[in-house]
This record gives sequence, C-alpha cells and structure tokens, in this order.
Amino acid sequence: MEEKGFDYINVIPLVDVMLVLLTIVLTTSTFIATGVIPIELPRASKGSSDTVKVQTIEIDRQGQVYMNSRPVSLNELEAQLDPLDRDIPVLIKADRSIALQVFVDVLDIIKKAEFRKVTLQTEVRQ
Repeated sequence: MEEKGFDYINVIPLVDVMLVLLTIVLTTSTFIATGVIPIELPRASKGSSDTVKVQTIEIDRQGQVYMNSRPVSLNELEAQLDPLDRDIPVLIKADRSIALQVFVDVLDIIKKAEFRKVTLQTEVRQ
C-alpha cells in the first residue's frame, strides 16, 4: 500500500507555540517595565569621586547674595561662576520679599555665564 502525501500543513501546533512565546515575551517585558523583577545592584567600596555638587545661590530679605552660604557681591558671584563647568546644577533660593531687580541681576549673571541646569526653589502651598 502506497502512502499518500500531505495535502496541507497543520499549523495549529505552530500557532500554539507562537502564542506561548508571545505570552512569555509580554510577561517579561511587563516585569522589566514596571520594575517588579528584584535586582540587587553591585556595590562599590567608596562613593564616586566625580559627584557633582550643586552650586547654591541664596538671596536674603535684605537683598544680600550668598554663594554656597558665603556672602558675595554681584561681581564676585560672576567671578566665582566663571571657572565652573556649565553642566553643574545651579539652585537659586530667594526670599519672597526681595526686590525683583536683585533677582533679575543674579539670573542675568547666570544666563550670561550660559549655565544649562538652573533651578528656582519654591515652597508648595497646602
């Protein structure tokens, strides 16, 4: 008796395998995206030596400007900002009752120095 050749390919097992693989990929990608997979990061013996320190500029109620808690004039502020890397974050803290011109002068110095990361600290109202 002669065997008959296949007239068609049964794709049902192929579809089953593909659905299982799709389920595995979707489940794994969901865990990675939401951070559910527990990962213990490696630890270094010391902290990184190239940690960037935020440069803080404060303006008190009388209009006195401080850089990193030391009083400076506007010319000194400009001189102290000049040698710094332009990617260092600059945080401005200003009293709410200062004259606007003092704040604008400080902001103008920072803008003239072309710093890229400038933040103004505020309080959140409750």
